[in-house]
Amino acid sequence: MFFTNSIKALSEDVKASLCVLSCFGSSAETAFIKTLERLLQKTLLSNLDADVEEGLLDNKDGRYHFSHDRIQEAAYNMLAILDQGRFHFSYGMALAPLADGDGEGDGSILLTAANQLNLAGPEA
Repeated sequence: MFFTNSIKALSEDVKASLCVLSCFGSSAETAFIKTLERLLQKTLLSNLDADVEEGLLDNKDGRYHFSHDRIQEAAYNMLAILDQGRFHFSYGMALAPLADGDGEGDGSILLTAANQLNLAGPEA
């Protein structure tokens, strides 16, 4: 409950970026987040830096990490159940074109796209 209240106190943009990151697990590389920014046409990095300042994330070795697994869980659970699948589907579909071997992505993009589509569930 404490983490949920801390997240709710954030600005909408900063909260939304934290929720995006929560859909990808406990951490993500900065380079991957830059790719997401471009694909989703959303500002993520500066918002995640604000989350670092709030103590919700750590930024070490080129990765953003949730400071605690309960923070990731609280951010993810702030998304409505139906929205979770919709977001996973849209992230998977946005990443999928990068997995076609055009040199821009790598094998991890394919795995991440497939994982996001799997997390979207059968309703997607």
